[in-house]
Amino acid sequence: MLKFAAFIALSTTILLSPTPAFASGKTVSNDLGKCRSGAGPAVLINVSGVKESNGTMRVQNYRGTASEWLKTGAWLYRVEAPAKTGNMQFCLPVPSAGTYAVAIRHDINANGKTDIFGDGGGMSNNPSINIFNLGKPSYKKTAFNVGNDVKSINISMKYR
Repeated sequence: MLKFAAFIALSTTILLSPTPAFASGKTVSNDLGKCRSGAGPAVLINVSGVKESNGTMRVQNYRGTASEWLKTGAWLYRVEAPAKTGNMQFCLPVPSAGTYAVAIRHDINANGKTDIFGDGGGMSNNPSINIFNLGKPSYKKTAFNVGNDVKSINISMKYR
């Protein structure tokens, strides 16, 4: 439980941070058409294990680098959508071919606050989350490469 609490606390703080330290970040609609073959570069995110159809899902992508992964305001694109139990899909563009990482937060009661005992989260490559990495696995564990097409990834949500 401690490892998950650390994961939620840190990732939620980062995902909710309103003051950018970087001059990037654009909220976009969840347009799955932008993830059709030949429409890239983009990331099609297949999310499994959404606990319930309450609240909001917030999906953000970052450059897969030590200097930008989960840094305040360093996210590139964000999609926010109502949560749906089970599986969901999201499409996030990327500026160009390169290395990226994705973080997801399920704000179950849509209060905009971190609720360690209710909210859920997930990250690209489904890294191990534990007290030793304080819920912030290395960018090396979450990074993946995107070419000029659409890259499909799978993320499993984690809840307490």
